[in-house]
Amino acid sequence: MRDEAGSDWGRRERTPGSEPRVIIVGAGMAGLSTGVYAQMSGMRTRIFEKHVLPGGCCTAWSRDGYLFDYCIEWLIGTAEGNDANRIWCELGALDGKSVTNFELFNKVVDESGRSVTFFNDPARLEEHLTRLSPADARLIRSFCRDLRRFTRIELYPFLTAPALRTVRERAATLRTVLPAFRLFWRTAATPMHTFADRFEDPLLRRAFRNIFFQDPEGFPLLPYLFNMAAAHHGNAGFPQGGSLGLARSVEERYTGLGGSITYRARTEKVLVENGRAIGVELRNGRKYFADHVVSACDGRTTIRELLGGRWTSPRIDRLYDDLLEKPGTLFPAVVSAFVGVRGPLPAEDAHSTTYLLDARDAARLPGALQDSLVVQLRSRYSDGFAPPGKSVVHCTYFSDYTSWQTLRRSDRTAYRAQKQQVADFVREFLARRWPGTAERIELVDVASPATTRRYTGNHNGSILAWKAFSDADDVASRLVGKDRMRLPGLSGFSMAGQWVGMGGLIRAASTGRFAVQYLCEELGIGFRAWESTPSGPWHTGKLGRLPQLDRWTAKEGTGA
Repeated sequence: MRDEAGSDWGRRERTPGSEPRVIIVGAGMAGLSTGVYAQMSGMRTRIFEKHVLPGGCCTAWSRDGYLFDYCIEWLIGTAEGNDANRIWCELGALDGKSVTNFELFNKVVDESGRSVTFFNDPARLEEHLTRLSPADARLIRSFCRDLRRFTRIELYPFLTAPALRTVRERAATLRTVLPAFRLFWRTAATPMHTFADRFEDPLLRRAFRNIFFQDPEGFPLLPYLFNMAAAHHGNAGFPQGGSLGLARSVEERYTGLGGSITYRARTEKVLVENGRAIGVELRNGRKYFADHVVSACDGRTTIRELLGGRWTSPRIDRLYDDLLEKPGTLFPAVVSAFVGVRGPLPAEDAHSTTYLLDARDAARLPGALQDSLVVQLRSRYSDGFAPPGKSVVHCTYFSDYTSWQTLRRSDRTAYRAQKQQVADFVREFLARRWPGTAERIELVDVASPATTRRYTGNHNGSILAWKAFSDADDVASRLVGKDRMRLPGLSGFSMAGQWVGMGGLIRAASTGRFAVQYLCEELGIGFRAWESTPSGPWHTGKLGRLPQLDRWTAKEGTGA
């Protein structure tokens, strides 16, 4: 996108009497959210994005008519009447869209074929689990009793930045939290591993760890109960259009408010003068100036590269020196294998299933961190993910990043062969699970952790950045609440996104809202936000042109 005639983005001083200028680095959900709220609050904004699409990891790509939806598995805030939903409505994310809700969160199947279904309804879940293992009835009742309690709690603290919350807002939070304090405290203090190990049934011991598809390791009971309760109320559904559809809708809202996005524009550094950020310089050498810069991209890239490591704080040093490479602090990277299939998928299978693998199968998955494979029937999530009469399956597993990245750098032939190994395993596994499927598989498209790093810039290919309930959680919370998403000694600059506000799309979106609220207070202008008005039903044409991330794919019968 070329600069408009008379634009002052290329000049150090803005046009007298004009609105404050804000440059945003990155068009992921946090960057788009920052832009939307800044535009509504009377600022002029411009987003620079290195990719050709909005959304960051909240994205999709296509091949041979199939749409490979990469990110959303469930979205907090899909039901009306809560604060999380209000944010999505303000961002236009759900405009004109239907939402798919499932009766179960996930299903877990072991090597022998025994299975556990994690229904969202507490009564149904309790009956199902007790039938599977009567000996564990007491522990099952305890879990389902807590789940019922969480279904009566609504707590989505995403509207107001922590340091700006009014006495009334804090009191409202206390009215929600205090009656359930012991429940929050107990479930937050009980690791899922400790709880699961109390089951007598070996399948339940393993299955509970995989409610979130694969074991995030280190999580307590609280997030499992919170998210299952949200799903029970239809507030953790899947929006029509999926990940890229969500990003495109927010992009449309942003540009409709007058915002501007420049794609294929990689930011090389933040320009600083006398301790104040004054703009950015792109890889092509062009400089753009603003009154404020918000970095909504990878955290390490922001601190160490865009700012050259010159502005830090004890909390920043703790995150990016002490914790960044510490095991268990970042969410693992993921290998994704999308499978295009002629014809339908088995109607009796759950939309999402974690298969626990034996040692032989697990050893065949390159870089696998756990002995499991997640299989999701994506054609059931939303329309338009597969051509008419066809289906698409998404298979994933947590994987080591370093081995993939090292191989891609040192030996591209071996790297492609390793992708082929994943494709071959997935094809064979699905053929075993669904006899007669092998001859119907048209293609398998594999994205490695190195792919994620290359297209999004996320450190170590981590989609969700810092892991909640890890050592990084409290540090990041103080960055948002106490440091106001700023760096000491550097004015005119903020950070937003999952590398500040922790993982999850609603959290990423909320950090954009918070960044603008803090900026409005600094500038002495009122923060404004209102819900979008849908222009009509959403349709797949709004996805726009879909790229192919890699030329490589494994097609049936070719091995190419």
